[in-house]
Amino acid sequence: MASLNPLGGSLDLRKAKHLLRRATFNYTKDQLDVFTGMSATQAVDSLIIDSPYTLTEPYDPLPEGSPDEFWTSSPTLPEDFEGQNRKRAIISGWWWYNAMNQVSLKHKLSFFFYTCFTVSKDGGSGAATYFYDYLRLLDFYALGNIKTLAKKITLDSSMLYYLDNHRNNRYNPNENYAREYFELFTVLRGEQIGPDNYTNYTEEDIQEAAKVFSGIKIEKSRTIIDPDTGIPMGYVDFEQHNPDDKTFSGAFNNQVITGRETPAGIVEELDDFVEMVFSQQETAKAYCRKLYRYFVKSKWDNEVETDIITPLANLLIASDFEIVPVVRTLLSSQHFYDADDTVATDETIGSIIKSPLQLVSEICSIFNATIPDPVNDPLDYYNAFFKEFIHDDYFVSAGMDLFSPFDVAGYHAYFQEPDFDRYWFSSNTIIGRYSLIESLIQGVNTIGSGDTYATINTVQFVRNNITGAEDPNSLISEMADLLYPEAIDTDRINYFKQFLVDDGFPDYYWNGVWIQYLNDNDDFTVKTRIDALVTAMINAAEFQLM
Repeated sequence: MASLNPLGGSLDLRKAKHLLRRATFNYTKDQLDVFTGMSATQAVDSLIIDSPYTLTEPYDPLPEGSPDEFWTSSPTLPEDFEGQNRKRAIISGWWWYNAMNQVSLKHKLSFFFYTCFTVSKDGGSGAATYFYDYLRLLDFYALGNIKTLAKKITLDSSMLYYLDNHRNNRYNPNENYAREYFELFTVLRGEQIGPDNYTNYTEEDIQEAAKVFSGIKIEKSRTIIDPDTGIPMGYVDFEQHNPDDKTFSGAFNNQVITGRETPAGIVEELDDFVEMVFSQQETAKAYCRKLYRYFVKSKWDNEVETDIITPLANLLIASDFEIVPVVRTLLSSQHFYDADDTVATDETIGSIIKSPLQLVSEICSIFNATIPDPVNDPLDYYNAFFKEFIHDDYFVSAGMDLFSPFDVAGYHAYFQEPDFDRYWFSSNTIIGRYSLIESLIQGVNTIGSGDTYATINTVQFVRNNITGAEDPNSLISEMADLLYPEAIDTDRINYFKQFLVDDGFPDYYWNGVWIQYLNDNDDFTVKTRIDALVTAMINAAEFQLM
């Protein structure tokens, strides 16, 4: 029986790896050492921290000679800056740097909320500064209340642009945002049971919701500040709002939301609408199914639906849609660690294909990649390393144009059955995934052209993290224990050993080479072989999973 009961005992290395990968973008041996021996509840609680940003705000180092610098805090109108695509990439680099450098559940949940309330940063979401405000809004509520975020997102400038709700008014209704609010953001579409009836809502509900959302506009000067978040927001133009009462279908018990005519009253009208949508148990279940797919695995059976999804949904409702109690319960549970049964075919550990975002974050953190400092060397970090190499080449070739999915529903891995996360791994994306480690080892962008402006020292990684490095069998086994969800067998060790010891040579050949390196600090011979080993182990099937 699938169980949400807390995992008993202490986390071993296998379970610590599982939690750290699933819950953060920062994956290091030091953190594994910290987690190993903790209880699951203690480990999860240690991740529920809302630390200040490591990197306070993004910095544009261009144009050279007269850079736009910290343009997001400039009084200049966001649209008046040139290089908007570059600036959106820089903001992505700002977000990623914070996510990869903090051991916190906050960043994984922030990206989870991105999969729930998706915009495409380069696909019509407005000026870069608005996208910055949007990401900060997701970060602000990452450890907070989903229902409150579902209200606030309606007045977010990027969202207003992206789904055209800034054009929605009483005289010319625009239903784009209302449709996606039901279908993608909250209760989701159920089975179609009649003309224009999707079980959880109807076409008439979309029309009525569009009236609720009418008259919400963008404040281009960003001078209206949300008192709850401190983030710029849009405003209500009461003359453009439909003041009529809004009557919803039987899916919402024929509820009538009273129309209002003042800005404050219209915000209350929005609150009433969101409360109505979130009073449906299907809304809670929709979020819990998304959480399960995001943190555990993409497919499940009726037992999981009954014993995991439904209780989590009830907890979400009881918590008034605070996300932390639900995620704490899930990530501390026997089920999350596959410790609630003895069935060998339903493992959760190693059941998800890593997204390109997880892959690059994990490689850079576990190998302690030397990355340009965004504070002291912003041109190399933001422009050369992140934008040109990671953002424009790696992410695109790996099938994850960062924060710019081509589908309004977001990345297929998080919603499109039957493949889900298998979308990350295909003939179209494999070159980008496999070229990443090669590029970082060589310091040369093998996906596109030029330098990476970041490097990985594989020899130093082995020296600092592997205790039995002089023995090729121990070296490979220990590396696999760090890099892979599960331990590997002798056949796999022998396969990888060919990168250290030439065919026909005894194991002690490597012992002599390694000892010589430790004595004279000349890594020429060991580097060639360890580079090849690391490349093979990173590009092996085992590392693609988490």
